[in-house]
Amino acid sequence: MIKKPKIFLTRELPPESMRILSEASELTFNQEDRVLSKQEIIRGVRDADGLLCLLTDSIDEEILEAAPNLKVVANFAVGFNNIDVAAATRRRIPVTNTPGVLTDSTADMAWALLMDAARRLSEGDRLVRTRQWTGWGPLQLLGADITGATLGIIGLGRIGQALARRARGFEMRVCYWNRTRLSEQEERELGVQYCSMDTLLGESDFLSLHVALNDETHHLIGASELGRMKPNAILINTARGPILDEAALVEALKTGVIAAAGLDVYEREPILERELYDLENVVLAPHLGSATIGTRTKMGNMAVENCLLACQGQRPINLVNGEVYE
Repeated sequence: MIKKPKIFLTRELPPESMRILSEASELTFNQEDRVLSKQEIIRGVRDADGLLCLLTDSIDEEILEAAPNLKVVANFAVGFNNIDVAAATRRRIPVTNTPGVLTDSTADMAWALLMDAARRLSEGDRLVRTRQWTGWGPLQLLGADITGATLGIIGLGRIGQALARRARGFEMRVCYWNRTRLSEQEERELGVQYCSMDTLLGESDFLSLHVALNDETHHLIGASELGRMKPNAILINTARGPILDEAALVEALKTGVIAAAGLDVYEREPILERELYDLENVVLAPHLGSATIGTRTKMGNMAVENCLLACQGQRPINLVNGEVYE
């Protein structure tokens, strides 16, 4: 009989993923719906062969050092900036993520925020629910036109491209900036136009962020960049919170430097810049980008498969640090 690997899971996954993991491993998991402390994670991984963690878990060298049997850190997320990948690589521990499966759900979320912020739906919802609505008026909650407007996309990876395809249905002009420019054929097929960052900031009616978080993109959009945008522009962020200087955004929204924003991610989640809570011209979502039943189940199954493969001595599919197998 093959011995099952010991897996520590930091937070419960969708039912199908939990079933697979429970059947294939000796599973220990956090049964409370909260983020574990570092010490709780350390206690959980001491004898574990595999660690299956979430983006909200900070997996550093101290945690890795406490787990001498650890064969894999499988992240339930596309991003992996919550993991000290260099420290894992030094210990020959593979790190995995869950790319691809959340492309459409996150693009849908970015589009939902764009629509909401443009047409002021959340403001209207609050107006009705607080019994303050007194009836239709010709100047009530006037929003921004979407059809025919210019959409700027910073970062044209899978999610950025999916957003561009959605914009075509609204006859939008789509401009983008990316570290690497697409080929002319790819640009034609997507119906997008490459622009410099300055041009993108200055011409976009809507600006959506879709870059990965790293040292180069931290506070990529700050006071200077916001100041180059149109006063009627709307900013959308479904990527990572620290890409956007949240304090600078608050000031820009308060003073009319830009018109509005739609946010699904924040610089210090779950804490927001204090004044954001009270601003009417920002839509605030609680990190729902991948929050559909189908997407979260696919993510869970992918993370589980990565974890089990590595525990069995096989190369996982979605490997972040391939050098551990060289």
